[in-house]
Amino acid sequence: MQDIDWSDFQVFLALAQSGRTSDAANLLGVDATTVSRRLKRLETGLGAALFERGPEGHQLTEAGEDLFEQVSTMARAAAKIRDGADAGGGLSGSLRISVSEGFGTWFLTRYIPKLADAHPSLTIDLVASSGFLNPSRREADIAVMLSRPRSGQLIARKLSDYALGLYATHAYLEQAGTPQRAEDLTEGHRLIGYVPELVYAPELVYLDEIHPGLRATLRSSSINAQHRLIAQGAGLGVLPRFIGNADPGLVPLLPNRTILRSFWIVTHADTNSLARVRAGKDWLIETVAAQRSVLLPR
Repeated sequence: MQDIDWSDFQVFLALAQSGRTSDAANLLGVDATTVSRRLKRLETGLGAALFERGPEGHQLTEAGEDLFEQVSTMARAAAKIRDGADAGGGLSGSLRISVSEGFGTWFLTRYIPKLADAHPSLTIDLVASSGFLNPSRREADIAVMLSRPRSGQLIARKLSDYALGLYATHAYLEQAGTPQRAEDLTEGHRLIGYVPELVYAPELVYLDEIHPGLRATLRSSSINAQHRLIAQGAGLGVLPRFIGNADPGLVPLLPNRTILRSFWIVTHADTNSLARVRAGKDWLIETVAAQRSVLLPR
């Protein structure tokens, strides 16, 4: 077997975790050509094919599965070394937290500087997007998800319930009228909501909980875009209370139609005990507990 550069194992691990060359390249901060070249060099050095290529991406071969276990063990050992305290008593290394777009943008960005101040040598990635990175594939150290995962070597606990409700602007209500009952929404109102086939979690399907048969006709895959549409008077729609109540230009409607959902904090069993992961979880739990009234206002 030829001598192999450790960086090639890192490329292998990133590709095994992400499943696609482009995603692995993004994780590593290199281009896709570099990922392909290093993978080919690694397979040549080991004398074995590590992936099967198909329309669904890269799937590990039997040899790849064996190598993944070994390289994962090496990566965890390296992470424990990186988790050593720095001279200031904080943590070093990196911590990646995956959250929903709205929770990350409207809630966590207010409080995450406290975590950064406590650990100035720790690099913190807040991935706030429409969808979640997968802790099972080591795409994130911590994920805040909308439901408890049902498979994988994961540790999950409920972080908090949160409330959602219907909002519109004064200008929109002056033009279209203020609905007094849920039935009033079926005529004369434009509803703003998600694109059904692009909803990344079933917990985001909630218009039927306001009134059966309601359908959004102005739609976006982004909750932030939905908020902007509502705030501009384009229609009315459902927002988390921590978004809707933070915008003084919005009017809450039909208070008896509050919707409840939950956030779950999820980590991989193999990395849950790492110091940086424990610190991130503790910060999340403490922050949410201190701001419970923002997530669940009366």
